[in-house]
Amino acid sequence: MLAPFEIHQPATAREASELRARHGETAALYAGGSELLLAMKEGLLAYEHLIDVKTIAEMGDVRLAPGGALLVGGTVTHRTLERSALVRERFPLLAEMEAQVANPRVRAVGTLGGNLAFAEPHSDPPTCLLVHGATLTLASPTATRRLSVAEFIRGPFETAVAADEILTGIEISPLPEGAASAYLKFATHERPAVGVAVVLVPGAGGRVAEARVSVGCVGPVATRRPALEGELAGASLASLAADWPPARRAGEGLDAVDDLHGSAEYKRHLAGVLVARGLALAARRAGTA
Repeated sequence: MLAPFEIHQPATAREASELRARHGETAALYAGGSELLLAMKEGLLAYEHLIDVKTIAEMGDVRLAPGGALLVGGTVTHRTLERSALVRERFPLLAEMEAQVANPRVRAVGTLGGNLAFAEPHSDPPTCLLVHGATLTLASPTATRRLSVAEFIRGPFETAVAADEILTGIEISPLPEGAASAYLKFATHERPAVGVAVVLVPGAGGRVAEARVSVGCVGPVATRRPALEGELAGASLASLAADWPPARRAGEGLDAVDDLHGSAEYKRHLAGVLVARGLALAARRAGTA
């Protein structure tokens, strides 16, 4: 049973951040509530004040910036992004990832901003947003600042949000022209044990001009795999579409942890399997097989 709490419904981001500053640790931001309310019902968290940011109109938009980046307000739901024609056309990797988040009920009410702010380590979005080079906008009563996903999520359930800040939006950069991508995950329950995002930019002679690979859900935070990305540069797209043995080493060195989703060793193995499959799928999507 939930303990009594007061709901505040601010009209602006400034008002919401002022409420956060005023009530301090007794308050939490509330959007979809798919993570927060569950934790409160289980007695893991308790707050006297919930600040409902869904009433802030400016945080509910999805639009393109002049330079082509996708601007996603902090209260935009996973379902909205999954079904958006704009996202499907211009940001297919994001749409593919969003379609795999939890279940339809969670996607209908849960928000991308809320997901990131909760920083649950077994979460799909950070892995995808890393290869997109996404940045997050935080607003306080007096200023705004922008952080990368890696800067924002510091660890399990830990972010860089200050006591008087709220996450107002996410800016997602487009992938390079001609890029092919894939998002794959493995889950025995609704939360993934491993999530993998792969981006391949075809170059001359059917080879990789640029590669981006990230792995998430295996440990405290999602991470890019720069050594593997360097090894992929110049690789044959045809070989990736068939079977590229170095991909199986993608899990080596990952900061994986043992938990209910599997052992660290098992997750590292799965990471290699999924990266290999993701590279093969992205290579086929590039039209090389």
